Amino acid sequence: MSTPPTRTPRSGRRTAVASIERGAESRDERKARTRRALLDTALDALRDESFTSLSLREVAKGAGIVPTAFYRHFPDMDSLGIALVDESIGSLHELLRDARANAESDAHLIRGSLRILVDHVDAHERHFRFLARERFGGSAILRKAIGLEVRMFATELAVDLARVPEIGAWPSRDIQLLADLIVTLIVATIEDLVEADDADAVAAAVEAAATQMRMVLLGVGAWHPVTPRR
Repeated sequence: MSTPPTRTPRSGRRTAVASIERGAESRDERKARTRRALLDTALDALRDESFTSLSLREVAKGAGIVPTAFYRHFPDMDSLGIALVDESIGSLHELLRDARANAESDAHLIRGSLRILVDHVDAHERHFRFLARERFGGSAILRKAIGLEVRMFATELAVDLARVPEIGAWPSRDIQLLADLIVTLIVATIEDLVEADDADAVAAAVEAAATQMRMVLLGVGAWHPVTPRR
């Protein structure tokens, strides 16, 4: 008479599954930490050098892994650079969108947006220093990625501007041009803030940006779209 196979109690199976799941979560967490370490190492190095001079070996060593392990997180260095671009600009979209949504007046919008911008650049100084340098830097791939993010930023802003009664009746081309102008001003202000080396320089950059933005908004109030001639 054969002996029936021993069955693991149901509670034991649940324990085994939970153990496996905990192990999987632990591996995912380790992978996320290593990926973060690679990005942070690159950001630290990019304070003093351009992205094109940064080596995979240097980044891997700084993150505490062997160079071959780098490819578990990024297919190449350009992919790491694009991830930094996404981090640099991506979070800014939502912050400024909230500022626009909560503004009670044009003056409130300008000051509120600039306050958010100053705080955000200060908290992510490494990211925006990288962005300012690589916007016109040696890597064509990063220049393209930054340009795409900036255009997406302007397109999102144009959608928001189209909801403003005074602007919504404009031709779409004019709305997009206004969005492009505002985003260009924001990017230039970010670059000024990154280069500011003391509180006075920060205050000067903010005041200049506020004045320029007021000029833009005054122009919006006086603008009369012109129908193109055929």
